Parts: sequence; structure tokens; C-alpha cells
Amino acid sequence: MKLPITTVDAYIEGFSQELQALLQQVRQTILAHAPQAVESISYGMPAYKTQKRPLVYFAGYDKHIGFYATPSGHAQFAKKLAKYKQGKGSVQFPLDQPIPFDLIAEIVAFRVKENEAKK
Repeated sequence: MKLPITTVDAYIEGFSQELQALLQQVRQTILAHAPQAVESISYGMPAYKTQKRPLVYFAGYDKHIGFYATPSGHAQFAKKLAKYKQGKGSVQFPLDQPIPFDLIAEIVAFRVKENEAKK
């Protein structure tokens, strides 16, 4: 029986070296723009909260990195996210293209402000 993953480090270690490096960059981008965020595993993936509210999540897949910034985070950046495959509150960044770390940073900063406004 496989034990459930309980830390972001353990989650990232489950991927190839190449994908681990990208996932660590996503993680560092989030923490750089939300240093007060609480990091955990939720819904089986790395999750971040500020003000006790969900901030963003991310997940690794064979062909993409999933990024989840709630519907409001995605709506705010709809034009910049338009070229990526999306669902409600989710976007897929393909591994065969550069990961848009600057855009991830912008979305995280927006979500931090949004959560702070809901204090």
C-alpha cells in the first residue's frame, strides 16, 4: 500500500528530474510572491493559502503543469491565458513550451491582494 503524499517535497520527488526542476521553479515563484503563504497538500497536489483562504495550487502531469488559481484568478488574466488549454479555474502549461513563470508570478500577486481584501 502506498502512503499518501503529505509534503510538497515528497510530491515533487515523484516526478522525473526534468519535471522536478520545473515544479520547483513553480513552487519558488509562488513563494517569492506570497512569502506568507502556508504550503500544504490538498486535493493530492501542492496547495497554498493566505489569510486562511485558498491562493493557488499546481500539479505535474506527463505533458503539462496544471495551475489552479480559482476562477477569479483565471478570469483576471483571461487574455494572457487564452493560448493555453483551460478549464474553470485551471490552466495547462505544456511541457514542450517555456513555462510562463512571469505570468504565474502576476497571478499569484493578484490572488494575494484578492485574499487580503477579504480579511
